[in-house]
This record gives sequence, structure tokens and C-alpha cells, in this order.
Amino acid sequence: MIAAIRHDWSRDEVERLFALPFNDLLFQAQTVHRQYHDPNAVQVSTLLSIKTGGCPEDCAYCPQAARYATGVKAEKLMSVEAVLAKAQAAKDAGASRFCMGAAWRAPKDRDVAKVAEIVGAVKALGLQTCATLGMLSGPQADTLKAAGLDFYNHNIDTSPDYYGEVIHTRDMQDRLDTLEHVRAAGMKTCCGGIVGMGESRAQRAGLLQTLANLPEHPESVPINRLVQVAGTPLAGTEALDPFEFVRSIAVARLLMPASVVRLSAGRESMDDALQALCFAAGANSIFYGEKLLTTGNPDVEHDRRLFERLGLKPMEVAFEPGTVHADIVEPAHA
Repeated sequence: MIAAIRHDWSRDEVERLFALPFNDLLFQAQTVHRQYHDPNAVQVSTLLSIKTGGCPEDCAYCPQAARYATGVKAEKLMSVEAVLAKAQAAKDAGASRFCMGAAWRAPKDRDVAKVAEIVGAVKALGLQTCATLGMLSGPQADTLKAAGLDFYNHNIDTSPDYYGEVIHTRDMQDRLDTLEHVRAAGMKTCCGGIVGMGESRAQRAGLLQTLANLPEHPESVPINRLVQVAGTPLAGTEALDPFEFVRSIAVARLLMPASVVRLSAGRESMDDALQALCFAAGANSIFYGEKLLTTGNPDVEHDRRLFERLGLKPMEVAFEPGTVHADIVEPAHA
């Protein structure tokens, strides 16, 4: 029987999934994964920071927050030409989606106009486009949609009952409002969270429950493993058990069967065996390239070798200029 798309998961149901024997959980996740996806295809994206540092937020995990001494310097928005050169290089390296991140709490309208110009230029290269710029108003979302933006990333980060332990400069509802503006504009949502920030398993269940019970499942769901950066409040947090991270991937796959689940930040610290377990648990998207905003990422050649060893292939993405496409079967720290 094909797994149903649900939006009514209870916390108890999600916690029971987390508590399954590891092999049973992976079997269930892989079974559901095969119902909605090619089990050996992985969507490949590249993420570029087009405006780095100087963010006024206090997200406890983020090296781009101006208030933390992390060595990240505030920079201006990159030019269209500079971004295009990076986008072309990403396409040449095999990426099908190009994601652009800017360290703003909420961009000004003039900022959105500049990003819209960049989006249009990147889209013309034949790449899917994604951006993460902070909180958006409805009209700003409409502007980005008109420019050809396919996906907008805006993570909820953690469970509602742990959110206040990590961020104080905005609340969960601010994030949910931006997601509603993005959906209303007709763009696809890329929305996930970070695990390993000191939260409990019940709170990890709460993160995934919140995502699964949104009005529409995010088309892309990034599951980030905390990258600890010296100078941020979460530096020194006890590392999350690797098998617990795999469980988080598997539960995300079971709750959101048709979504692309992205193995996102933290991959640099994962060995090949752990990444292989994540793919078996239902992850089918990665970021490709040397940097993930301001933290390291496995290099392209290593990823290619890993794909060869596992018999994986890049997911093919149909693309027509001027239209929005999902890289999944219809019923995504980025």
C-alpha cells in the first residue's frame, strides 16, 4: 500500500517512530522512499553565500550573526556577474539547482529587487533557482516569483518548544508567516531544521511533526547536523549520536514521503559509511561544492567517488525557462 500524505501527525506517533529498532526504522523508511522516488537518484545543489555576515539576529548556531566573534566579516551583496560565474561553474560541475543565501534578518525592497535581477540571470543558465534571504513580505515573495525563483528556503530550525532556547530576535510565527507568503506567491518551499543543538529526542520529533503538519509539505526538507563554530553560543555542545541523526533522516522520510530530504550542513564531518546510511534512510539530496555558506563541505571529486561506490546518480531535473519545476514525484542551515 502506498504511504499516505498526512498533515495530522501527533507528537506521540512521531516519537514512536524514533523509538523503533534501528533496522526496522530504516526498512520502513526505505520502503516508503521507493514508493515515491528513484532509490538511487540524488538531487545535487550548490549553495553560494551572495551576501555574507553582519546579520542582526542572535541564532545561537550561526557564525554570520554580527554579535558573535567568529571571524566572519560582513560583505556587500555580490554583483550579478560574480554570481553568474559561480552558477556556471556549479552547472559545469553537475549541479541542477543553484541556491543563493544572504545574511539578512529581512531584506529591504531594494535588496529584493537586486536579488530578483540575479535570479533571472541564473535561471537563464538553465538551473533551478533557490534563495534564502530571511523573512519576506507578501509583495517581496511576489517579486521573487515573477523573477523566476523556483524555491525559497526558510527553515523553522527546531521544535516550537525549544525555539526560544536558540533564537530570541524573532519567533516561530515569524517563520511560519514567511512560509505562507512564499506558498501564496506560488513558489515551492525548502524548509527543514537543525539537529544536535542540545534538544531532546522528543524535541527532534516536534521539529519533524511541525514540518509534516504544515498546510503543504515542503518540497525540499534540509536536515542539518549542527556545525559547531567557535564564538557561537552552541560551540561545545555535546555532539549528536550519528545513529540518532540517521533516525532523524528516516523519520523525516516517513512523515513527508514525497519531499526531497536533503543531507545538508554537517556533511563535512560525516564519513562515507554514515552518509551511505543516510541515503538508505531516505535522504536524496545533497549540497555539492566546497562551502555551505560559511562552513566547509565535502569536495566535488570526493562526492563523485562516493556516488560511484554506492551506485548513485544525480537526479535529472526537467527544466523549461519561465516555469517552476519540482525535482520530486508530485502527489524542498539551508
